[in-house]
Amino acid sequence: MLTATTAEAHSGPIDRAFGIFTEVHPGEGLRALTMLVNIFLILVCYYIIKTVREPLILTTAVPGWLASLGVTGPAEIKTYASAGQALVLMGFVPAYSWFASRVDRMKLVFGVTAFFVVNIIVFALAIQAQAQYIGMFFYIWVGLFSLSVPAQFWSYANDIYTKDAGTRLFPIIGAGMTLGAPVGAWIAERMFRAQLSPHLMLYLAAAILTATTALYTASSTAGFGGRKASTADAPIGGRGAFALVFSNRYIVLIAGLLILLNVVNTTGEFILSDMVVASAAEAGRNNPAFEAGPYIGAFYANYFFWVNILAVVLQVLVAPRLIKAFGLAGVLFALPFIALGAYGVIAFGATLAVVRWAKTTENSTDYSVMNTAKQLLWLPTSREEKYKAKQAVDSFFVRIGDLVAAIVVFLGTSMLALEARGFALLNLGFAVVWISIAFVLLRENARLSASMPGE
Repeated sequence: MLTATTAEAHSGPIDRAFGIFTEVHPGEGLRALTMLVNIFLILVCYYIIKTVREPLILTTAVPGWLASLGVTGPAEIKTYASAGQALVLMGFVPAYSWFASRVDRMKLVFGVTAFFVVNIIVFALAIQAQAQYIGMFFYIWVGLFSLSVPAQFWSYANDIYTKDAGTRLFPIIGAGMTLGAPVGAWIAERMFRAQLSPHLMLYLAAAILTATTALYTASSTAGFGGRKASTADAPIGGRGAFALVFSNRYIVLIAGLLILLNVVNTTGEFILSDMVVASAAEAGRNNPAFEAGPYIGAFYANYFFWVNILAVVLQVLVAPRLIKAFGLAGVLFALPFIALGAYGVIAFGATLAVVRWAKTTENSTDYSVMNTAKQLLWLPTSREEKYKAKQAVDSFFVRIGDLVAAIVVFLGTSMLALEARGFALLNLGFAVVWISIAFVLLRENARLSASMPGE
């Protein structure tokens, strides 16, 4: 057994650098760095795509069939399009599960990555051709991409790391996720301000995503602290994703928690989007030369940038310390209590500036501290559950939350005439239920962790 002095002597410069933020065993730094850069590039890619998405969806004309249902503006289209993502995922999750049952983990990673690269290129061509309602279809697809690609990365991370190594290293690997987001938003904002065509931005995103395949290859052999290399060639298992979810009470609880998280977040996003569109409309009335698209694109690029700057600070400085001091509970309960505060402020009446910073605080905590908690929850599950059930939960069940939020927004706008304050009050109620589920989930996690064999 290595003493502290001996361990330090065997540690390389990467191990020592990461050791400033979390406990790193000798030889673990290289793989952790490779994983950090990988998720960094995935998030840069996503935020370029995400920023392209906003002006496309928020300047989309309301289709006649939606207008007949009472939809009056693009902010409502955005919320209802989120619900449409759940329908797409009902087909994607079984297809992913089928593919995962037939290939090893590296072929799974490469195959899914290639699928999304081709998708990006197809959308770039459609946007260049100004296809009708492309903003709505692109928004639905981005919801699929935004959940499935990071979920697969974290499934892979859960597979190659033991529970002990994952608990120690996931917070620092997650820093790549929070760093990639503001860098991607910054790049997108600069490209928007330079009036670069959206389809060219998507070609850049496709190139970045392609580059991640090299990092997956490197991390499959780099460093130590992970599972044995032989598992890379082992089949993942034959059961379906949804069967794995519903046969395990612990995973059902994870799904329920993420549904509530997304109900709260998506309803909050509607509040913000509605106020941004109203602000753009007011500016247009005062200035006939004003263009809503660039204004909305620049607003969201700047908003995403600051959300993720704060997320980087929370990920690097706060998340590891919360885990060290309070374990999983420290990162699991942070977001719902912040949501209580944020929507409590909005419920008292708020301007666009106040809502923006309330959402900035909520989202930055979600992308850092809560994201770390979500990945740690999967460490005491089986390998098959890590890939298939996690993909189902992190994509389909998250979008079920969006579907519920869409129903909330529809009822709130069409039947109850709710404004920002009313929706904030609803979110306060959802947050209380969310906290209750988190308490039960924490007990189940402790029970499963105690029954795990030594690794």
